[in-house]
Amino acid sequence: MPLNESDRVVKDDNISVKAQEARIQQDKLAQFSGKVEIHSKQGTIQAQQALIDKSARQLKASGDIAFSDNQIYVTSDNMGLDLASGSLSLENTQYQMLGFVGRGQAENIAISNQTGIQLDGVSFTTCPAGQEDWLIKASSISLAPGEIWGEARNTRFYLAGVPVLYLPYFSFPVSEQRQTGLLFPTLSSSDRIGVGYEQPYYWNIAPNYDATLAPRLMSDRGLQLKTEFRYLSDEHQGQLNVEYLHDDRRSDLDDARYFYRFVHQGQLTQSWQISAEVNGLSDDNYIVDLGSEFYNRADTHLNQTLQLLYFSDDLNFSAQIRDFEIIGNHPNSYRAIPELRLDYHHDLGTLLDFRFDSELAHFENGDENSPSATRLHLAPTLSLPLHNSWGEFIAEGTLLQTFYRQSLPDNSSLEESVSRTLGRGRLYGAVNFERQIELFGDQMTQTLEPKMQYLYTSYEDQQHIGRYDTSRLLNDYVGLFRGQEFTGLDRISDSNQLTVGLTTRLLDDNESEQLRLSLGQIFYFGDSRLSDNEREEDRSALAAELDWRISSKWFVRSQIQLSSVNQRVERSNLSLDYKLAEDKLVQLNHRYVRDISGNEIDQVGVTASWPLSRQWHWVGRWYKDLSSNRTIESFTGIQYQSCCWALQFVAQRYLSNRFDALGEQSGDEFESGIALQFVFRGFGGKDSARSLLNEGLFGYRHPYFLNN
Repeated sequence: MPLNESDRVVKDDNISVKAQEARIQQDKLAQFSGKVEIHSKQGTIQAQQALIDKSARQLKASGDIAFSDNQIYVTSDNMGLDLASGSLSLENTQYQMLGFVGRGQAENIAISNQTGIQLDGVSFTTCPAGQEDWLIKASSISLAPGEIWGEARNTRFYLAGVPVLYLPYFSFPVSEQRQTGLLFPTLSSSDRIGVGYEQPYYWNIAPNYDATLAPRLMSDRGLQLKTEFRYLSDEHQGQLNVEYLHDDRRSDLDDARYFYRFVHQGQLTQSWQISAEVNGLSDDNYIVDLGSEFYNRADTHLNQTLQLLYFSDDLNFSAQIRDFEIIGNHPNSYRAIPELRLDYHHDLGTLLDFRFDSELAHFENGDENSPSATRLHLAPTLSLPLHNSWGEFIAEGTLLQTFYRQSLPDNSSLEESVSRTLGRGRLYGAVNFERQIELFGDQMTQTLEPKMQYLYTSYEDQQHIGRYDTSRLLNDYVGLFRGQEFTGLDRISDSNQLTVGLTTRLLDDNESEQLRLSLGQIFYFGDSRLSDNEREEDRSALAAELDWRISSKWFVRSQIQLSSVNQRVERSNLSLDYKLAEDKLVQLNHRYVRDISGNEIDQVGVTASWPLSRQWHWVGRWYKDLSSNRTIESFTGIQYQSCCWALQFVAQRYLSNRFDALGEQSGDEFESGIALQFVFRGFGGKDSARSLLNEGLFGYRHPYFLNN
């Protein structure tokens, strides 16, 4: 009985069939041939021939068999389907998993709604055909319905066709869901720890809770346990990290070594937020010796903060505690315990704005020979802001009223009670000009943006006030218009000065910024009377900034401050980037500071990332201190990445920055280390040669430029 492909010969609750030809015997047997398609609850079957025995409730197919459902696609020589139980059997198969990357061969595949998928005499890989860099062979693999893990028994692992590992039992993920199990390990070696092996274990506790346990075995130091716990709700999220080493064989300390970190962010209501960060460690050299994912060897403080925030259209409020864990022999920093801020803003008609900033804080540093203080600061401001498309003008006046109540040690030159009243006036104006120009054959828009600021601040003697959160600021071009010489409020310098700045930009036809050049300087109309801000010159250093997209591949960024007294460079940094693609880049950089805490910084460095071939990728970084004529960090990493696995190798040498028994940091000792990591691609692991650039002390700094 010839049929059209659309004709349905058998149709009931279990299956429907269409074929080019069918023969039916007394509604008991049905034979089909020619482009047979069988649709059932189990899936779709395609074959050249099929036989349905309705009395025995059996279906058999042969010839170019293909089976597919929502989990697997299989080609086979022979197939049988039990219509009563819904069990499907395929022989001599090749399969492709559909829920995740994975394929292979199997002597027999059994598929059932009740038991899932069972593969016998099976191989498995995530590599494409003909490029099986790695392969798993097992006596059986089972994928139970609804489970996110597959199970393999009597498993042999092959790399490049060579057996390297046997496991009687092995489980692997079969979905993109978070799931409990082993993560990929890291193998490393360094002067600090010897040979290290870290094996993370991920625990999917609940949809909004998880944890990672990572035992780390170090040949020179012992066994360390690293833990991470994360939680998430509609209004709150946070993370707790704890690291613990009970007995460090290389340390002179008798006590256990540990590090902990807790971070929380929460939304209490639409207007109220809360956040916290708490860090702590057992000793000064913990980060230097054992490393950290959150801090580096150059850090001197660990943050301890608790903050409550309120936001509205006109009123903002914050209450916070700011504390520190000091690393090494550094002066004790003052803690703000607590610090309350209240800021109010309101428009007075169409022209005038009123702003009221206030702060109440208590400072102490734990040293009984140092003063502590409670400070109240009130700063009402009345301003006239005028803005339009071609410029802006702002005139404002501020009253700065600060009260101190200081607890003083004996023989202190400070005063217990201080009231300081200062007035500040500010005039600021900026104008934007544009013109069309032709540059190198391209039509460009050039802008010219001059701006000026006159600032006057009255003087009051402040030598009877301690310095609790105040230090000298370093000026760049933006800082010239800041109107402050110090951080914090303990020192407010008198001023009678004019700041002049000029910026020019080049924009292409798409309004994309190709170049930005800024120059600025402060002109002083009188000497500062504040002893903390004495100066001899009548103008500030000349500050300049340049951002230049030379071409689609070349970028330049530079900042420089040039002394107005002797025309010497006070501070500068320069970076030149060549970026052919995301993984093809070279960066040359230089930074210089003539005097920072009595030291000179003069460093040059190069960072690069470059593919050597389709599979091989190299990254490197090198920094040299020109003042001491020595290399301070060298880093190289190489990655081999095939279609289905990746191997990363990293080697580096760097300043150790260890602290001695007195807390003094050494600047002459170096350490070296290597690390190795292997990743199966397609098993949820993520690898990136670009990420290697972020390792080490300096890391890769993306060009801060324009439309990036």
